[in-house]
Amino acid sequence: MTDIVLASRSAARRRMLEAAGLAFRCESAAVDERALERPLVAAGASPGEVALHLAAEKAKAVSVDYPAAIVVGADQTLDLDGERFDKAPTVAAAAEQLRRLRGRTHALHAAAVCVVGGRVAWQHVESVRLTMRDFSDHFLDGYLAAVGEAVTGTVGGYELEGRGAQLFDRVEGDYFTVLGLPLLPLLGHLRSTGVLPT
Repeated sequence: MTDIVLASRSAARRRMLEAAGLAFRCESAAVDERALERPLVAAGASPGEVALHLAAEKAKAVSVDYPAAIVVGADQTLDLDGERFDKAPTVAAAAEQLRRLRGRTHALHAAAVCVVGGRVAWQHVESVRLTMRDFSDHFLDGYLAAVGEAVTGTVGGYELEGRGAQLFDRVEGDYFTVLGLPLLPLLGHLRSTGVLPT
């Protein structure tokens, strides 16, 4: 049986794979994401291209230690009318991001890449559109008090599977992609290669 390694620290991605019944291990990728994305952004790469590149680099870094395994790398970017958001470094910065996102529609681009023996064997990026409601400052203060530092753990400052659902009016697209991994295409690839039963 081929080993699967998830090159991610994301609890949401780990929970998705566990819930889908996959046997895998998690290994964090030692890469400097900001350093990797700077030249891409300077060259005009799209948010989806940035997500694919970062997902591939994470998987390649972990593949060095697991050359016979299928290493799954993942990344997600947020795009607001052409402006890409990163995870906020502080709660105050996350609050400012949420104020900018409220009442508007943004896109999330989630990428998954499978690397075997240091080479990309498969890659996929999927996009969803999310419309935040025009919530009040009072609501935002309560939201931030409830979620605390966790608001800095996700791009956009929300977890749709938790209290963050209250921020939105509409979500157009795949739920798993919102959580940071295009799960169904990944499972399809693993079935096509015989790792999962058909």
